Amino acid sequence: MPNPRVFSRIDKAVHDYNLIESGDRILIGASGGKDSTLLIEYFSRRLLRPDSNFTFKALHIKSEFSGSLPENIQALFESWNVCPDEIEIDVQGRLKPGKKMSCYWCSTQRRIELMNYAMDNGYNKIALGHHMDDILETLIMNTLHKSEFSTMIPRMQYKNYPVTLIRPLYYCLEESIIEHAREHGYYGWTCTCNFQDNSFRKDARRRLALFTDGSADKKEKFFWSLKNIDMEYLP
Repeated sequence: MPNPRVFSRIDKAVHDYNLIESGDRILIGASGGKDSTLLIEYFSRRLLRPDSNFTFKALHIKSEFSGSLPENIQALFESWNVCPDEIEIDVQGRLKPGKKMSCYWCSTQRRIELMNYAMDNGYNKIALGHHMDDILETLIMNTLHKSEFSTMIPRMQYKNYPVTLIRPLYYCLEESIIEHAREHGYYGWTCTCNFQDNSFRKDARRRLALFTDGSADKKEKFFWSLKNIDMEYLP
């Protein structure tokens, strides 16, 4: 069976940024959502290739905002020969006095758990499900809120930890992921957090849609402009 079209985009990002290397032990954060589920599907199928020489593990982090993985997602994982681990954390209970709950705080706590698990169990890379829309939204947020022209990068080596973050969905538009997830029966599950309605990311998503008229072609042109910067015409 030929690989789905979206897999070719992942293959290109993996190749361009050398995201998967021989001997890698890779940890994937399995939220149950479309992005991380696509990652797990891709990694499980890539392992079937004769030249594959890596291993991966899926880890689900349960909290008051996201319960255990839905049964249909667990069934899919089993069909892909994936057996995820699960740990539970109290996200709100970790808030410092006077601080308010936010999407950023929740994601930071989950990232900390992924990092700790990776280091405790000998994983040298953590694969995250950020896609092209996430990259552009982060660019908008950093520009408007930090006065900084920056975004998430496809491969990031931590300076103080023996772990590298990789983002294999870097070249994938969200709409292509949604289309694939619908075709394969895993679109629709999301976190139950009420705080996401007030996030900067939701505002950035709205601005991105306005800026590109919701056009996939314009989003891609915006994205590729990040790799085609003419410093002669910038201050």
